[in-house]
Amino acid sequence: MTYGEAGTSRAAIGSGLICHGIPKGARVGLYFINRPEWTIVDNACSAYSYVSVPLYDTLGPDAVQFIVNHASVEAIFCVPETLRTLLSFITQMPCVRLIVVVGGVDENMPSSPAAAGMEIITYSMLHRQGHMSPQPFRPPKPEDVATICYTSGTTGTPKGAVLSHANFIANVAGQDLGVKFYPSDVYISYLPLAHIYERTNQIWLVHRGAAVGFYQGDNLKLMDDLNTLKPTVFASVPRLYNKIYAAITNAVKESGGLKERLFHAAYNAKRQAIINGRNPSPVWDKLVFNKIKARLGGRVRVMSSGASPLSPDVMEFLRICFGGDILEGYGMTETSCVITLMDVGDISIGHVGSPNPACEVKLVDVPEMNYTSEDQPYPRGEICARGPIIFQGYYKDEVQTREVIDEDSWLHTGDIGLWLPGGRLKIIDRKKNIFKLAQGEYIAPEKIENVYAKCKFIAQCFVYGDSFNSCLVAVVAVEPEVLKSWAALEGIQYEDLRQLCSDPRARAAVLADMDSIGKEAQLRGFEFVKAVTLVAEPFTLENGLLTPTFKVKRPQAKAYFAKEITTMYAQLLDAESARPKL
Repeated sequence: MTYGEAGTSRAAIGSGLICHGIPKGARVGLYFINRPEWTIVDNACSAYSYVSVPLYDTLGPDAVQFIVNHASVEAIFCVPETLRTLLSFITQMPCVRLIVVVGGVDENMPSSPAAAGMEIITYSMLHRQGHMSPQPFRPPKPEDVATICYTSGTTGTPKGAVLSHANFIANVAGQDLGVKFYPSDVYISYLPLAHIYERTNQIWLVHRGAAVGFYQGDNLKLMDDLNTLKPTVFASVPRLYNKIYAAITNAVKESGGLKERLFHAAYNAKRQAIINGRNPSPVWDKLVFNKIKARLGGRVRVMSSGASPLSPDVMEFLRICFGGDILEGYGMTETSCVITLMDVGDISIGHVGSPNPACEVKLVDVPEMNYTSEDQPYPRGEICARGPIIFQGYYKDEVQTREVIDEDSWLHTGDIGLWLPGGRLKIIDRKKNIFKLAQGEYIAPEKIENVYAKCKFIAQCFVYGDSFNSCLVAVVAVEPEVLKSWAALEGIQYEDLRQLCSDPRARAAVLADMDSIGKEAQLRGFEFVKAVTLVAEPFTLENGLLTPTFKVKRPQAKAYFAKEITTMYAQLLDAESARPKL
């Protein structure tokens, strides 16, 4: 589809909404995963001064109902699968006047419910209606609301971050000064468009006239999609980069012999060249790395990472194996995405780059955690940002807005950072999820979980501690294939994965691997996990253990694994009391 064709559809959809009496400034819900219609509807909202409200499937039906009512959504674009969900509680959403079904067939549309004035039509019907009676654009003003982006949060009901058109434009304009995209670029869209990372990426790439390809909708087929599309720009999250890292390192180990030695020779030679600022010899790419690059389609020149911290050795690994620019950024919904981004050509790692030119960044002392601007060798504190990228506040929630934006318009992120030379920001801690152990040591569990994420046995990890105990324990959702192949090597018999997870030998092997990774990462003594429970079932959105951005919901995980946590601490206590006393 050309930009011209997409533009025609944008006008048809916007005009269609006007024909159905949806007033200027009305909230329009988008309740489906990435596909071209998402971007077209979002752009139609911008052209005709509607406010888009992403409704993500992963939030669950209760949250969708809450958001629709909270934001008084008048029209919802959905697909046949999500239509069924909507219809199950449509009577509880009196504000909805129009439901548009993307990919729906006119003949199969259910008759509109008894609710007065509510209509259900297909996207193609709305498109035809709008095309037949085109309406002039109603462009918004910069300060007008572009979207209300609901973030799940790890507790309570979703919060609606209100973002203006100026917020988005400022953020993209700032990034665009450093990273260049061209009409020849091809981008793959698979990260959820309901989240700010993908949303801002698309605004940026469309601004530069790049092509966007949409995945099939199945993460398991993403590698096939990459192979077909052959993108030049690839955005992802550490969760996927860690999987790529583990898959390649395991394949290298298993290849053994000459192939393994060749990989390490190529890796070390390329690494040394990059460190010394030289161009690596192209022979290594020909012999080794082009095969690895082919996994992402073979043409990627820019890779970005966001949403959570990427470990420095995974970052270095990606740079060596894939070449091109690999940039880590840091941001949040409340800042319309990027606060800081690595500079193109910066070979240093272990930081999230320098501030987006569209904002100011400062660090504020957190005395209760011993972080101050006087710290040596680097000043440390809570990261705060200010400027045209900062959101207007949480929708209908003055109290929570005042908690994050102070009287001088600084947004307090809750993250702890330090300034490295050259204005580079490094994220070192989190203010909110800190807890104290019995001996008074502060623990930042996410930092420890990110270290353990590199353990080959671990798919997901929940680290727990409290002020009644002096050490940490963890619940680990295992990588089934890795654990099974370990069991085969050890000659351990088992009926199913659940039984293998409860085998003490498996627990010991995983804990030993976690210990060696912890030592490598130089965790402090009290940061090491002292006991582990292995579970076969992954943490998911469905079992309530993950937020839609795949962060562990800590209070829910604590309740879900209460029995396991109690058992681990009881066993540690027994082991402690069984030790001979001096």
